[in-house]
Amino acid sequence: MQINTTRFGSVSIQPSDVLEFPHGLIGLEPWVRWVVLADRENPGLGWLQSVDRADLALAVVSPRRFVPGYKVRVSARDVEPLGLPEGVNPQVVAPVSSHGGALSINLKAPILIGLETGRGRQVIAKDDHPVQHWLSGPATMRRSA
Repeated sequence: MQINTTRFGSVSIQPSDVLEFPHGLIGLEPWVRWVVLADRENPGLGWLQSVDRADLALAVVSPRRFVPGYKVRVSARDVEPLGLPEGVNPQVVAPVSSHGGALSINLKAPILIGLETGRGRQVIAKDDHPVQHWLSGPATMRRSA
């Protein structure tokens, strides 16, 4: 199966690679079919690419890569639509945002992916995590004495 993207050009994927987000993503509810693509230049970065909209791709990372010990508490009701087998936990990724040269990840609204079922869901964590956990920022200018 071929999908067209504005960021990666034409990409060949398997139908089994398509993830269904029945409720969409927050703010992107109309688009429910996505695929995770690797970033060629940065192995720690992935792209959640819409299958149905070429210009829609979200950068995602494993939050544990930047916040050791990161855990997310969600209700069973939030995880149930993933249809995961008993005892299987979803893969957790966090959206990355760019703000004038600074990068942040959203730890408050992670994306849960059931790799076994091909379903995903963005949730609001019960934990007191920030919406913007800063990974980088512009260099601070210091005045020399």
